[in-house]
Amino acid sequence: MNKGTIWTVIGVIVAVVIAWFLVNILFSLLWFIGKLIVVAIVAVIVFFVLRAVFTRDGSERQ
Repeated sequence: MNKGTIWTVIGVIVAVVIAWFLVNILFSLLWFIGKLIVVAIVAVIVFFVLRAVFTRDGSERQ
């Protein structure tokens, strides 16, 4: 093996390791954003359900 081949192999290994960490960070960020979207949707649904329940109770008392 000559010196160029060794550096090529080392470069490929380093590139794979860096790519592994970058993809891991990217998927973690996407998972976090996905969870935020789901939480926002559920919060809006719960808000409207609670508002409907309390509006109905308030109108019956008056």
